[in-house]
Amino acid sequence: MSNQSLPPSVNHVALIGNFPPRQCGIATFTADLHAALKSAKPSAHLSVVAMTDPGQSYAYPGDVGYEIAQNDPDAYVAAAGHIDALNPDVVSIQHEFGIYGGASGELLLKLVERLRAPIVTTLHTVLTDPTPAERRVMNALARHSSRLVVMTDMARAILTDTWKIPTDKIAVIPHGIPDLPFLDPAFQKHHFGLDGSKVALTFGLLSPNKGIENMIAALPALVKAHPDLVYVVLGATHPHLIAREGEAYRQSLQDKARALGVTDHVRFINEYVDTLTLQAWLSAADIYVTPYLNEAQITSGTLSYAVGLGKAVVSTPYWHAQELLANDTGALVPFADPAALAETIAALLDNHARRDRLRSRAYDAGRAMIWPVVAKSYFDLFAQARADASPSGTVHAFPQGKLAPPSSTLAAVDRMTDGCGMLQHSRSSIADRRHGYCLDDNARALMLAVGLKSEDIEAECAARIIDTCAAFVEYAWDEKRSVFRNFMDYQRSWLEKEGSQDSHGRALWSLGRVAADTDDHGVRVWATTLADQVIPASERLDAPRAMAFSVLGLTSYLTVYPGHRPAQRLLQSFANRLHDMLIRERRGGWDWFEPDLSYDNARLPEALIRAGSQLSRTEMVSDGLAALTWLADVQTSENHEFRPVGTESFGIAYKRPRPFDQQPLEAWAMIDACSAAYAVSPDPAWPLRAEAAFNWYLGRNDLGLRLATATQGCYDGLQVDRVNLNQGAESILSFQLAALSLRQLQAAVRAQAEQTGMTRAG
Repeated sequence: MSNQSLPPSVNHVALIGNFPPRQCGIATFTADLHAALKSAKPSAHLSVVAMTDPGQSYAYPGDVGYEIAQNDPDAYVAAAGHIDALNPDVVSIQHEFGIYGGASGELLLKLVERLRAPIVTTLHTVLTDPTPAERRVMNALARHSSRLVVMTDMARAILTDTWKIPTDKIAVIPHGIPDLPFLDPAFQKHHFGLDGSKVALTFGLLSPNKGIENMIAALPALVKAHPDLVYVVLGATHPHLIAREGEAYRQSLQDKARALGVTDHVRFINEYVDTLTLQAWLSAADIYVTPYLNEAQITSGTLSYAVGLGKAVVSTPYWHAQELLANDTGALVPFADPAALAETIAALLDNHARRDRLRSRAYDAGRAMIWPVVAKSYFDLFAQARADASPSGTVHAFPQGKLAPPSSTLAAVDRMTDGCGMLQHSRSSIADRRHGYCLDDNARALMLAVGLKSEDIEAECAARIIDTCAAFVEYAWDEKRSVFRNFMDYQRSWLEKEGSQDSHGRALWSLGRVAADTDDHGVRVWATTLADQVIPASERLDAPRAMAFSVLGLTSYLTVYPGHRPAQRLLQSFANRLHDMLIRERRGGWDWFEPDLSYDNARLPEALIRAGSQLSRTEMVSDGLAALTWLADVQTSENHEFRPVGTESFGIAYKRPRPFDQQPLEAWAMIDACSAAYAVSPDPAWPLRAEAAFNWYLGRNDLGLRLATATQGCYDGLQVDRVNLNQGAESILSFQLAALSLRQLQAAVRAQAEQTGMTRAG
């Protein structure tokens, strides 16, 4: 069997950054990334946390579920608690030094150092000459991040050379762009009154570093050769610049155009335009210009948009432009050189073939940057970050000696149970009524309560739960149709006419076990009466686990009523079919009933062992023991800890299973199966395997994290990087039933030891 190493799935992402209606490039990027991720995976849950700058208040859309006041240290701590409570699979942070509070944005560290989920940080600025404070913050952020995303190869080189960050921690994912058709500029010009004009365009938030004064200085020479040229400066002034000096910079540009006599050839659009308007303006442009003043511009979303829409681009050689406009995708001119701008733009306006070639190359290059491609890259990276965040394979230190199972208690079951039955799901430790009830959980709760009452543990609470859950099982049975219903909503309406085969099998299992274990005559009469109806109706079952659950119930039932012929016949039929499945499927290195491993796996060999013992079929017992031994080996990690088959393994044929997500159900099943094995073959290895499975709940697992809670509840599973903090019925019951089963097995081991001692003494 080969090991499966595919990354885990990602179904919940928390996004942290600016968000519209805040006006800035990071807000636009976060919103676009959010939309792209949602489009790429509609089933994914996306939680948005928005940064709010000082003195501002925004009417955020419904997608934003939480906001952080930029300069409030306590807000970052509270946000971390909120995000952890949401339990996302990964946290995606958009980073720019200026959008987080404290020196060089150091308040962000108060959040990241508290997050449980792996962090993927997208760096919108990468510095080559950081201040000591910037270096300290960036180093800490990189340390807490599973992955860093940059948008250019040069940015990755800076991170490795200047920041000494390992290359394998850095991913290059380009700035996303919309996927729009390749249109002739004339198509949109009439919308803006520009028919017959040639259009050069610069867009983005207006600020002095954009170099627009140099483009205006180039206009006299340009309009002399091309009097139909209009230069459009599209975008509002940057809000931070407005706060410092109002519109002084914009006014200076207008004054310069007036002084040069080109006012009629410059059009200032002082608006933060929406996406559709921006796309229309870009489409109308013949030439796109980015005359930035400084090469240390590692990312330009505006440049990415222009290239992606197939514009002929003229740019100064800042870092992103050098990389994106290589291979004749655009034209580069020196910094602060109006004459070069004029000469290059004029040449492109004169040479239609050259301009069209640049446009075509740009559009082709942009196909790798469209948002669907970018979103897939992010999801792939998120999955890798989850896998990397798992400390699977590390050795954990534990106290020496055995970890005794705690005393069982019905407190956690009781809080999930109302007058109708046990509720299925929870939010943290609180029952979530929206998901209602199911037969599976109530059948399991009934078995647990009967087992504890027979041990005189919480007898009063146990009796109440027995009455409630038995009534639920009774009501789930549709006597007219001879089928069980499984799911019921909180309004006590059945959600299906017939439940799954597995739920039917679990119900029969509970009836047989109740009949065998209860000390209440009335409860035994009820279980017997209902079982006599259910057993004949179970002959139609053919799902492997449904048959296995039924076998477990039938073997218990026959300990009370050994002459029950329908139970005998059904036991023989199901046991033979399970045995035939095992013989048919097993092959070299694969000693199993099916081509794949899925859920509740140990129930299959347990059923074969118990049936073989009941029917005096030694070959059945032997094969069941061999299959259980094989499964136990598969479910043992390199550190000799129990590692249940993960849910991501389901459907993988004849392959060693993936380890996550691990479910509490599997540990209970292994303990029960080891108990069955020990009953027919008192090998000391079986109790040891059972103890290892139980210790999984207590922290002896791949992550070294405890699933059993202080109140004897149980978390919902072990994910690749953390526990699922919800405590649903299945998890609680699995843990409590596992504790009950292990105590009974340990009692059997002690009895065996005493018997052996007495025999030797005799």
